[in-house]
Amino acid sequence: MAMLQDYVSLLWADVVADRTDELQSTMLDFLDGIGQNEAVDPITLPGAEGEISGISYRVLGSGPPLVLLPLGLAPSQWGPLLPCLSQKYFTIIMGGPSLGWTSILESRGISGFLTGIRNLIDEIDVQPGESILEVGCGSGVGSRCLARRTSRANHITAVDLSPYLLGEAEALARREGIGDFIEFREGNAEALDFPDDSFDVTFSVTVMEEVNAARMFGELVRVTKPGGRVAVIVRAEDRPLQVNLTLRPELKAKAEAPGGARPGSVEGGCADASLYQMFSNAGLIHLKMFPHLAASAQTSWRETLSGHILPSLTSMEIQEWQTAVEQAGDTFFIATPLHCAVGTIPG
Repeated sequence: MAMLQDYVSLLWADVVADRTDELQSTMLDFLDGIGQNEAVDPITLPGAEGEISGISYRVLGSGPPLVLLPLGLAPSQWGPLLPCLSQKYFTIIMGGPSLGWTSILESRGISGFLTGIRNLIDEIDVQPGESILEVGCGSGVGSRCLARRTSRANHITAVDLSPYLLGEAEALARREGIGDFIEFREGNAEALDFPDDSFDVTFSVTVMEEVNAARMFGELVRVTKPGGRVAVIVRAEDRPLQVNLTLRPELKAKAEAPGGARPGSVEGGCADASLYQMFSNAGLIHLKMFPHLAASAQTSWRETLSGHILPSLTSMEIQEWQTAVEQAGDTFFIATPLHCAVGTIPG
């Protein structure tokens, strides 16, 4: 066993890249132990990659089969361990829109978040031919929505810190036939690799919570042309959730508590109404500021939100919650509050 200390959350942490030697030793010891107790015939096949029923795969090496599922949102995923593992095992790396956090991001996107993104796009009023930048594109929900909504009349650049998510986003854009209209690039929201005044429109959806918001917002403003628009959506952790379950008033208040079902923003992140003040203080004009409730009835995202609520409940409250979920059936949803803002660069 390896104790991974000094991590606030393993969701974003790149643990395999950070602790390669430690995890390599631990994993090999663990797998060798399994091999001693359970005989598994080795497999030798040519390396390959492809997709079956929404699950992508890549095959390396030879030996007993070893299946690696997506590792949270870690940028490197299993990459640093693959040279070692593939020397001893027939290593199958799996991904795609049906697994892991890509599935959750897509589920979130096609629920109420997509309505919020569409509203934001309408407020931006994108004109044909304008250049667009999305910062922190994740699995590409926002960029794909924008490409469809503007009838592919604009070139979109989508950046993310995670090579893993960029690969998933590219695959999804190709699948929808819009890969030629979106350029995916690795990039840091706090230090964008673009000259000043590069884009007519810059936008971001639920990223500013996870970074130094002031630095990121400064970068969005810097790379936007005079007369261009900056648009941002953040989680509203200062506003209550809306849980569509019949619960006792005390339990309902507990479940809907502001910030209770979302991981808190990092130090310096923005996940509240201070977003509006940030736009005003920057001197942006033609400001449009509006809250939004994203109703999450899609299973993956709804279960993710439920997973953040349940740890705060007692065992008896969890039983009451589960009973209410069963009674609600298909009508069960959790609505996540968001803050949305659009502003124009003077000039």
